[in-house]
Amino acid sequence: MPRLRDLLVQGLVLGLVAWGLFLLLGEARSRMAAQGIPFSFAFLSQEAGFSLSEGVTYAPGEGLRPYYPSDTYLQALLAGFFNTLKVALTGIAVATLLGLLVAAGRLSTNPLARALAAGYVELIRNTPLLLQLFVWYFAVLLKLPPWESALSWGGVILSQRGLALPQIVLGGGAWGIAVGALAWWLLRRRPPLAWGGLLSGVFLGWVVSGPPVVFAFPAKEAFGTRGGLLLSPEFAALLFGLIVYTAAFIAEVFRGAILAVPKGQWEAAYALGLEGRDVFRLIVLPQAVRIAVPPLANQYLNLAKNTSLGVAVGYPDLFSVYSTVANQSGRSLEAILLVMAVYLTLSLSISAVVNTYNRRVALRWQL
Repeated sequence: MPRLRDLLVQGLVLGLVAWGLFLLLGEARSRMAAQGIPFSFAFLSQEAGFSLSEGVTYAPGEGLRPYYPSDTYLQALLAGFFNTLKVALTGIAVATLLGLLVAAGRLSTNPLARALAAGYVELIRNTPLLLQLFVWYFAVLLKLPPWESALSWGGVILSQRGLALPQIVLGGGAWGIAVGALAWWLLRRRPPLAWGGLLSGVFLGWVVSGPPVVFAFPAKEAFGTRGGLLLSPEFAALLFGLIVYTAAFIAEVFRGAILAVPKGQWEAAYALGLEGRDVFRLIVLPQAVRIAVPPLANQYLNLAKNTSLGVAVGYPDLFSVYSTVANQSGRSLEAILLVMAVYLTLSLSISAVVNTYNRRVALRWQL
């Protein structure tokens, strides 16, 4: 009975919310109709007529290709979505690694490392993200030397045009990685054989077809770079800003999770003869991850939604493209509903992935 009562209350609340949204949408549609503006998404098939500084879109029969002004509004929004997705996924991966490194620094016995990590966390967490994006864009990236006198070091080229980095490209022997991964999956219950199968597959692909991966280093030319991966100043400013900002919060999540591991686990590991690094890697970190996963989901969602601040530095993310589409087409209501649905889907997808992983690593107590 209590469960049925809770379900009825939840259903009633959801019904009221849906009814309220339906009334608001109906009122908006009636006001638009009174002004001779029908509520319709047909504008998505019209030609956009504006360009984007960067981005790819999907075209039927062509697949993914660069976006052109002759594409439709829908393809323009797709280009913005792909730009948002690129920043969000890259930022989540790098911010997690940086946050774990900073958390280790905060718990280090070295006073200098501990002080630097603490200063980083306090400085970043107590300044607005928008201000940090401005610093990255106007005070760092746009102050780099012009292209003619670009800085070059270790295959990295820095200039006002952005950052040119070495790019990893799949080589002829890439199929060996797939074969090795399959062998590892089939033999995963026997780790020595599994890793042997993985290495054998990679080695076989290398011998038969060449290296599995190749590093394409950028080469400086008169009007740009040849090869490598070029990050525009706008993309780099947004990505670096989100990574540095989110990593400060992730570091505190990991620090709290590590401190939440019972002290007896450390003592038991030392009693077994494990060294400090092995204790952290094999005993403490796996338990800390179980504790950290739920709050990490919140930080990942914040990072994904904060990509909308790319409009402040001129990066053509989904929100920036929406602004242009709404101004040109006059379909602000339809466009904002579509953009809200995309952000909601992205957030729910991230939550689903994190919750799935959380269920896999969560302890299941047998009573």
